[in-house]
Amino acid sequence: MKTIAGLILAILVSFTGLKAQTVTAKAQNPALIQFSGVVLDQDSLTPIPFVSILIKGTNRGTICNFSGFFSLIVNAGDELEFHSVSHKLRSYKISDTLTQKYYYAIQILTKDTFQLDVVDVYPWPSKEDFKRAFLALDLSDTDMDRADKNLQKEALTYLERNQTASASENYKYVMQAYYTKVYTTGQAPSMTLLNPVAWAQFIDAWRKGKFSNKKKKK
Repeated sequence: MKTIAGLILAILVSFTGLKAQTVTAKAQNPALIQFSGVVLDQDSLTPIPFVSILIKGTNRGTICNFSGFFSLIVNAGDELEFHSVSHKLRSYKISDTLTQKYYYAIQILTKDTFQLDVVDVYPWPSKEDFKRAFLALDLSDTDMDRADKNLQKEALTYLERNQTASASENYKYVMQAYYTKVYTTGQAPSMTLLNPVAWAQFIDAWRKGKFSNKKKKK
């Protein structure tokens, strides 16, 4: 009888010890979770690239890719910190009651505004350099002299040959070509041989030497 009681007691003690070891092992080796998600901007709901994600209290973490996607291994109960240069710091607490191995979330970050101190930029490193540059200014030219210099024939000719068409002029040219194409849709294209505007453009281009420049390039 004593032998049976001792055997039962030994079994209970060993079972209790095994259960305690199991609980200790689980505490030492908690379940790992594959935590993935996307970081978005609060205003535009667009992905935020290259956000740093750190597990608080550790040296582990990851970085979002260009599309704002991230994925890392965490433990239940960990707290994540999302760091971005242009957004405010946000934390995300992972529940310690999770049972699944994979977990997904969408993290929203709010833009942060930094007020920088005013910086005055001067073209001279010191007041002495400014004084020397100011005294060396040549103010002998009058408004009439500067106007004559800007209206010289050489300067106007240079501007005429090198001035490119503006955005509005390019737009008008493209739209005019489009309207001409639509006007002659289903018909033979119009002949510009007797068009005075085309002849004027040809003569103007010839005077400016555009054809000769093309021949030289060839």
